[in-house]
Amino acid sequence: MVETTHRAAPDQYARPAQKEKQGRLRQWLTLVLLVYFLICAVSIVGDGFKLATGDHAERLFEFATNPFVGLMVGIVATALIQSSSTVTSVIVGMVAGGLPVAVAVPMVMGANIGTTVTNTLVSLGHVNDKNEFRRAFAAATVHDFFNLLAVVILLPIEILFHPLEHMAGAVAGAFYGDANLSLDNVNIVGQLTSPVTDTAGQLVSSLPAVAGGIALIVIGVALIFLSIRYIGKLLKTLMVGRARQIMLSAIGRGPFTGVASGALVTMLVQSSSTTTSLMVPMAGSGAFTLRQIYPFTIGSNIGTTMTALLAATAISGATAMLALEIAVVHLLFNLCAVLIIGGLPFLRLLPVKGAQWLGRVAAERKALAAGWVLGVFIALPALLIAVTVL
Repeated sequence: MVETTHRAAPDQYARPAQKEKQGRLRQWLTLVLLVYFLICAVSIVGDGFKLATGDHAERLFEFATNPFVGLMVGIVATALIQSSSTVTSVIVGMVAGGLPVAVAVPMVMGANIGTTVTNTLVSLGHVNDKNEFRRAFAAATVHDFFNLLAVVILLPIEILFHPLEHMAGAVAGAFYGDANLSLDNVNIVGQLTSPVTDTAGQLVSSLPAVAGGIALIVIGVALIFLSIRYIGKLLKTLMVGRARQIMLSAIGRGPFTGVASGALVTMLVQSSSTTTSLMVPMAGSGAFTLRQIYPFTIGSNIGTTMTALLAATAISGATAMLALEIAVVHLLFNLCAVLIIGGLPFLRLLPVKGAQWLGRVAAERKALAAGWVLGVFIALPALLIAVTVL
């Protein structure tokens, strides 16, 4: 009896391990399927936008041709949705549907600012302890200050000279132009996604053009929401342990390592909000200083651009190059921001000093913290949009 018990024991331990391994495999397969649906969803948004607007896409966005309005649209949309990945993916789809790249560029910049609202809200969880809240709020708002400073520097330059649009156009042209890397006639992703996108088109084929286009946009946006939401949840389960280890080992080793690890971790979890929000309680507890987490935070801006680049691969046809162009604009904007602000000594620490000051003020007057969130991300952008449009 004793021998039988001992022989059965290894099998009893092996079964849970095997089940865990099978569960992990199912999670990875589900992740691949969700990424596939994300790519399909962006293509559906583009198709819907084309169908709904016909040849009048530019007229539809005349109100946003003012770059400052476009910027505010990006801020408000991302603050409400709390996902720059979702907003930039939708923008890619809209560009594929006819939205001019020049109009979309400020929207992408606005999405960069809007995404910082999540970690700012996370910092409010430390409001009961004055010192913790001061550190946590400063750690959250350093992202705000950096992205605001990046827009203040780069948006006027982009309005006057369009360097990001030109550089992104050159990169996209290398893939869709006459170069050897051209993918225009070998759109494997488009062929893989056609079963889903064609089915969606057939579902609305009996509707009038405008109604059918709007229905496709709603379907596509809903699919983007669901895909990114569950991709984030799965990646947290699968990768956040490794991501946290990378983060802990990289923070404090220097600015270059911090930026690189921030970008890598964000690519793993596909959410800058997730990675920067992880830093807030660590800063609040005093485990890391604001200057230590600052490079990691700005590195997350680079990592989050991978979603839009991935989404751009879904687009085929005449607007494929434009969709890739706006995705590359998002990447170049964040790279240039890191190089300019991080590279110039008189700019480098401005976000840190601004966040430290705001952290001290907010710790003394808690209402100002709520005022910052509502004012910067909702009230001020909405007011500027209303004034400009009216």
